[in-house]
Amino acid sequence: MDHQNLIAIDIHTHAEVSCWNPFDNYGEEYDRAADKYFGSSGRPTIAESVAYYRERKIGLVMFMVDAESNMGRRRIPNEEIAEAAKNNSDIMIAFGSVDPHKGKMGAREARRLIEEHGVKGFKFHPTVQGYHPYDRMAWPIYEVIAEYGLPAIFHTGHSGIGSGMRCGGGLRLEYSNPMHLDDVAIDFPDMQIVMAHPSFPWQDEALSVATHKPNVWIDLSGWSPKYFPKQLVQYANTLLKDRVLFGSDYPLITPDRWMRDFENAGFKPEVMPGILKGNAMRLLKLDAASGS
Repeated sequence: MDHQNLIAIDIHTHAEVSCWNPFDNYGEEYDRAADKYFGSSGRPTIAESVAYYRERKIGLVMFMVDAESNMGRRRIPNEEIAEAAKNNSDIMIAFGSVDPHKGKMGAREARRLIEEHGVKGFKFHPTVQGYHPYDRMAWPIYEVIAEYGLPAIFHTGHSGIGSGMRCGGGLRLEYSNPMHLDDVAIDFPDMQIVMAHPSFPWQDEALSVATHKPNVWIDLSGWSPKYFPKQLVQYANTLLKDRVLFGSDYPLITPDRWMRDFENAGFKPEVMPGILKGNAMRLLKLDAASGS
């Protein structure tokens, strides 16, 4: 990533449309519920997303969420995202996603994605994938991630997916309590864990885990900064200023909106550059000297 020519790095963007596989309309009602919740519309292709970020000189980390076993919906190929990152390496980094229910087969896939396709981290969504992050069925996948020293992003807090649907679409919010990551942080001290989103209604739990465990970070995606809890801004300005990251949740939240609201959300001027880019450079191990 040519980070020297970027104004920011968005650590949290989604691949929504595959150009390799036909559209899988199974479970499409979850998309419509999320669009209503976020007030969004339209699902860009990967190429369209890259062009959007290139125009703004913002780097992006992109992934999908593999929840095939719980949701019954075909995933977007990890390889498709990885190829796009390879073809746009100046601005894009690919993270993989492997359903934790795939166990050792999932671990084999994770290793292949790292070694053969160059993915630089992984994404988990406990509510959508239907598991507790501390469930040992996921340990084989975590072990591979830790072996290669890569970060893992975990959705935490409320989920727009399923919101407003009957029974919330059957998705359990409790799986995404950030306190569940405490065990993961202990057993995998060398794996950098990113708690995605302001963790409503468990913001204090998230701040506690991140303050207590130095391998835990927080990304600020999924909300406009003007709605951030006051204690999140306070910790980002002080104790956690080196482990808080810019993330948008694009396309559900755009970086244009996020960065506009970020300017007036109470963040100290001296911590803002780290949140926008510097902290992500350390997490992703981008060499400040070489620009790699």
